[in-house]
Amino acid sequence: MGDCKKIIIAGAGLMGTSMAQIFAHRGYDVIIYDVIDTALEKSKNLIRINQEGQVKAGEIAQEESEFLQNKLAHTCDKTCFENCDLVVESIVEKMPIKHSFWREISQIVREDTILASNTSGLSITKIAEVIKKPERFAGMHWFNPAHLIPLIEIIKGERTSTETIDYLYNLSLQIGKEPIRVNKDVPGFIGNRIQLAILREALHLVENEVGTYEDIDRCVKYALGFRYSCLGPFEVCDMGGLDTFYHIAEYLYPDLSDVKEPQRILKELYEEGSYGVKAKKGFYDYSHGKDEEAIRKRDDLYIKVSKLLHAKGEL
Repeated sequence: MGDCKKIIIAGAGLMGTSMAQIFAHRGYDVIIYDVIDTALEKSKNLIRINQEGQVKAGEIAQEESEFLQNKLAHTCDKTCFENCDLVVESIVEKMPIKHSFWREISQIVREDTILASNTSGLSITKIAEVIKKPERFAGMHWFNPAHLIPLIEIIKGERTSTETIDYLYNLSLQIGKEPIRVNKDVPGFIGNRIQLAILREALHLVENEVGTYEDIDRCVKYALGFRYSCLGPFEVCDMGGLDTFYHIAEYLYPDLSDVKEPQRILKELYEEGSYGVKAKKGFYDYSHGKDEEAIRKRDDLYIKVSKLLHAKGEL
């Protein structure tokens, strides 16, 4: 496995666009590929918003931002895959669509090109079934917004080589990220299993009128999230005392939600197309420019937290 110089990000959505910016900022030549022209135009606009936020926050200078944008290209032409060192796929989270993409692209790329999927939880082993030379394929799961969140999960499928995992892990370190190895290809990997467990209980509390969306978001932001920005769940337990958490678990575990399908609230929003910020409506309203305002506010807060973590030597 040689040096990585040219990277293709397949999928011009929120995640693909953010990932591309990180690689470009570190000096890699990056092409964002998509089959839809309008998706590429939205990607260019999102890059503009993200860059404005980082320059305004003092994270990067205007000159750095211009350099980054010059390292980025957008295309609908599949010939871009013919000569690249790494492909990171970030397309629709449906197995047939990923299979269709990888079946074709793994035949186009060079045999030494490393392949990775940014899937949030689909089986890496299952995706690899259609890939030529599956030992060079792994999961590389970033968290939204990818240009700000430090963590990357590197997931090993049944046929992924150790060399591929090491390559992606070390590349993640080189671009300033905090990678972890996911040694077993379980649904949702690590991050989303924890995140969806929280979401399931949060929706359960809303459905049972224990709290509103706002109440629960504030609870997480000003208590749990406050803790978890500094300590992981096991560290929190050690600080609070395992005897205390053991006794809480004894009486609370039986009462927690264990529903096995998405709750009514989430199902109804999904069916009406209220997908959140990108649709200008989700649990909250994002119409009349509130979507871009929400993105800017989120990024500003993430940047401030990142600066604090850097200052205390956590990153």
